[in-house]
Amino acid sequence: MDILSLKNVSKSYGDSHILSDINLNIKEGEFVAILGFSGSGKSTLMNILTGLETPDGGQALYKNMPITEPSPERGLVFQSYSLMPWLTVAGNVALAVDSVHKKKPKAERAAMVQKYVDMVGLSHATDRRPSELSGGMRQRVSVARALAMQPNVLLLDEPLSALDALTRANLQDEIEEISQIEKKTIVLITNDVDEAILLADRIIPLNPGPNASFGPDFTVNIPRPRDRTKMNDDPKFIELRLEVTKYLMDVGFEAAAEQNRTLPDVTAIHHLAPSALREAGKSESFHDERYLQFSKVHKVYPTPKGPLTVVEDFDMTLHKGEFVSIIGHSGCGKSTALTMAAGLNPISKGGIILDGKHVEGADPERAVVFQSPSLFPWLSAKENVAIGVDKVYPKATQVERQEVVEYYLERVGLADSMDKPAADMSNGMQQRVGIARAFALSPKLLLLDEPFGMLDSLTRWELQDVLMDVWAKTKVTAICVTHDVDEAVLLSDRVCMMTNGPQAKVGKLMRVDLPRPRTRKALLEHPDYYKYRAEVLQFLEDYEHGDPVDETPTKSKEEAA
Repeated sequence: MDILSLKNVSKSYGDSHILSDINLNIKEGEFVAILGFSGSGKSTLMNILTGLETPDGGQALYKNMPITEPSPERGLVFQSYSLMPWLTVAGNVALAVDSVHKKKPKAERAAMVQKYVDMVGLSHATDRRPSELSGGMRQRVSVARALAMQPNVLLLDEPLSALDALTRANLQDEIEEISQIEKKTIVLITNDVDEAILLADRIIPLNPGPNASFGPDFTVNIPRPRDRTKMNDDPKFIELRLEVTKYLMDVGFEAAAEQNRTLPDVTAIHHLAPSALREAGKSESFHDERYLQFSKVHKVYPTPKGPLTVVEDFDMTLHKGEFVSIIGHSGCGKSTALTMAAGLNPISKGGIILDGKHVEGADPERAVVFQSPSLFPWLSAKENVAIGVDKVYPKATQVERQEVVEYYLERVGLADSMDKPAADMSNGMQQRVGIARAFALSPKLLLLDEPFGMLDSLTRWELQDVLMDVWAKTKVTAICVTHDVDEAVLLSDRVCMMTNGPQAKVGKLMRVDLPRPRTRKALLEHPDYYKYRAEVLQFLEDYEHGDPVDETPTKSKEEAA
């Protein structure tokens, strides 16, 4: 029996046509994942299923009856937590229980609250308020609150997208377990292909809008319970992942703008210094092989309870032109290591040497792209990039500096938006400007701190391709901090895996011997891709619950060779 149905549903806001001719049938007890990306209308679709909005055309049905308003039969978990800050964990869950089950005795309601608090692993935090909880714990409260209403259908609107990778993985496991215990009908909106495959019985892509419509169904024929590390070696998982990813890329990517500009022959001011060092006795080959060196680097913060060592004995050497990703669980010191390399965070002990000089303070020779692009909102894309270019090319003419600016903005796909104010740009467009700004400085070292972490999957894939394309033309030495295993393997020559903090250090270095230039489609079909992915996943799993007993840094077979 179909418990939820959409019949020829359409929805518009003024002249914006969001959904067009949407048809959907969900059976009782089924777990359906709807893969939607920014602007595809996924939130509008979820609002219609909950009864928060009504369609302009067609019908939304629950058990063959029109959905006209919200109902406790359809429990909703939003991306944001929406908790009452003055209530405890138990109080927030009790709010839902008391409103839906008000006729039940007080003791029975209290037992229900405790049952669902225990189910999401928060029995130790029953009396804490939201301000005392982590983001993952708050989202657990939201899930418990929705379950405590005992709905027939659980609607999850990107509930995990704002969480770090480890917390997200733990909550995915909890949702998968709850789905099997409670046997509820679940509809999950997500932009993560792996999340959809891990959790769902059926995956339905929502094609990008305007006039968004559903793509073909993908059935997930992988036995439960599903283990993300073991699934990496499952041929069914690999085949389905490739099939879904290819479909999304085909419908989602627009053709890149034609690139006509050439880079003028100008040299950034910080590229004039190394020659003097080489003349003083350092050979160029030695210099290039030891281009960037982290030597026994420590970062210690003072605390009321004494010094806290966040990073300890961080050792790593990069060749000139090498791309290295740093990956690890939240709090392992990834960003701390990167900000020390940028000169934005003082080194407590040890040293970092770039091109023969100690890193001391910020310098445009080390360009940083943060998770948030931090543009001047009142300036255009061109003006935001020009600020740095004018400083690092003092001997270039104004025309040449303008050519540098326009060259990189064109490279990142903003040829038609150079004069657009940053305030009028999407998050993805703003991050493109940030990438163009960093490359336009012609840095010796490019530092990327989870540059795509705030973006939906499709935009992230697109910008990863942009980054690979521009990096291939510049061969700038680069370090990228990420929590995304696929991003690390896709972009890197080597992946640096960090142990858990405090006292985090390099746990393993893995060389990625995959052909360049790389494309996502080609790598997903490469026989070694899932081998590299498995090695990183296994490391992260080993450190999921703290450091294993043996913390001795190891090298993979590829690195040792």
